[in-house]
Amino acid sequence: MFKTLLGAVGTAIIMGAAIVAPSQADAQNRIKIGLITTLSGPNAVLGREIVDGFALGVRHSDGRLGGIETEVVQGDDQFRPDTGRELAQRMVERDRVDIVTGVVFSNILLAVADPVLRARSNPFVISANAGPSEFAGADCNPNFFVASWPNDGTHEAAGQHAQNAGIRRVYLMAPNYPAGRDALAGFKRFFRGEVVGEVYTQLGQTDYAAELAALRAARPDATYIFYPGGMGVAYIRQYSQLGLIQQIPLIAPSFSADQTILPGVGEAALGVFASTFWSESLDNPANRRFVTDFEAAYNRIPSPYAAQAYDTARLIDSAVRAVNGNVANRDGLRAAIRAANFQSVRGPFRFNRNQFPIQNYYLTQIERDARGRLVMAMRGTIFENRGDAYVEQCRMPG
Repeated sequence: MFKTLLGAVGTAIIMGAAIVAPSQADAQNRIKIGLITTLSGPNAVLGREIVDGFALGVRHSDGRLGGIETEVVQGDDQFRPDTGRELAQRMVERDRVDIVTGVVFSNILLAVADPVLRARSNPFVISANAGPSEFAGADCNPNFFVASWPNDGTHEAAGQHAQNAGIRRVYLMAPNYPAGRDALAGFKRFFRGEVVGEVYTQLGQTDYAAELAALRAARPDATYIFYPGGMGVAYIRQYSQLGLIQQIPLIAPSFSADQTILPGVGEAALGVFASTFWSESLDNPANRRFVTDFEAAYNRIPSPYAAQAYDTARLIDSAVRAVNGNVANRDGLRAAIRAANFQSVRGPFRFNRNQFPIQNYYLTQIERDARGRLVMAMRGTIFENRGDAYVEQCRMPG
């Protein structure tokens, strides 16, 4: 059963009937999930990918995560931390959700996590996207999991790629919010060359004329950006329109060169290198099934956001099955989530001591597939079994 909360103060409406009614034997077992994501404005495409990927994961469990009745309460954070916080508080206090997931942006996740982790009902946060460094280190929490990546993971891989490629001088740009700062910190952790510019723009900004003029004047060997959603479409279009794409190679993480970006950018993205933890081209059984069924259901290629959300649903399914549907057994459920006993679409996946992922990171390049569509084609592995830079600060036992 899916419900939607219309912003922070809207009423709940039914989006669909329960797919499978509970039997008498499991009538007392039910899991409620609060899915808070961005469904308004230019970044709504990211939230839609989260919703659709998670829904497919539920569907692959016959509508019953862990074999029990599943209800998803969906809320639009409207790209505002205060709205996200209000939704989270309402979900844990009124709806009594067991798990909150779905948040796209780190500044919103930081606001959402507070009321969830303080709730007396002891619910969990399982992030399907944002992986703020604040929760990876000293502030790690036994009820906070990240099923995607640490914020700086793909950016560390991009920095290593730039280093491997022999790039000497690079210009860095990202939005000024937690994930943007984590992104550039991650890139610099592995890039040993000269950073000739490090620019943080307003979150949600879509006009980069002044910043691109300064970039051109700096004459770097390459540019590295982190701009998700509508920001990325606007940036790459303007970068190309100014002729910079031919003069200064552009490197990006997958979030600035994936299926939420490529249809809006088109030819300008061809040849761009992108670091990622997942690609639609990754060849393993779980990913082949996911990509095929996602395209059939939604008539588009999935993005990393959809892949993460799908994995989140599969993770929850595996954990609920491990406790035989008894989600009130929070200690058992926590241990089962940590075990991550599911087949990830990204390949190897396990949780680190801080409950952030240990996984591979790959190099992709934008090219056309056999049907002429722009895709992230695999070029190799940058890191194997990479965790994060903050785990040693986390005091939780391993």
